[in-house]
Amino acid sequence: MVGRSKVTASPEARRSLEVLSCSCDRGEADRARAVLLTLDGWTAGRIAQAFGVREDTVRQWRSDFMAGGAEGLKARRAAGPAPAKSEAALRVAAPLLAAPAADRPNWTLSRLAAEIERCEGLSISRSQLSKALKKGALSTNGRGTR
Repeated sequence: MVGRSKVTASPEARRSLEVLSCSCDRGEADRARAVLLTLDGWTAGRIAQAFGVREDTVRQWRSDFMAGGAEGLKARRAAGPAPAKSEAALRVAAPLLAAPAADRPNWTLSRLAAEIERCEGLSISRSQLSKALKKGALSTNGRGTR
């Protein structure tokens, strides 16, 4: 279908898009910017080129906006089971790593994995444990684990 997009937005919806376009989540911000550009008359091809995505992706973003407004463009949590191993790892590791460094033993990933298995009965690999610790933000000031 060639022609002008049928996407329209009220002034209130446009303000919601402008707020969302400043989101810390890059995907949300890009989707909102793409819809704002659509409202300004840009074609799907031009937007796709500007954002480095396919035209179908831009059309999907427009459809999401038309169906749910700015809320329809927000990131959603992936469906699926809860990350049981990661949650168990954080339950055990958080108190162990929260103690002052001078008063606690050195915890390697292998030792932590063994302690998690002893306490929770779940086996977790060192790589999965490392990812869980990074995502769990156990480090100080959100600087990562290094």
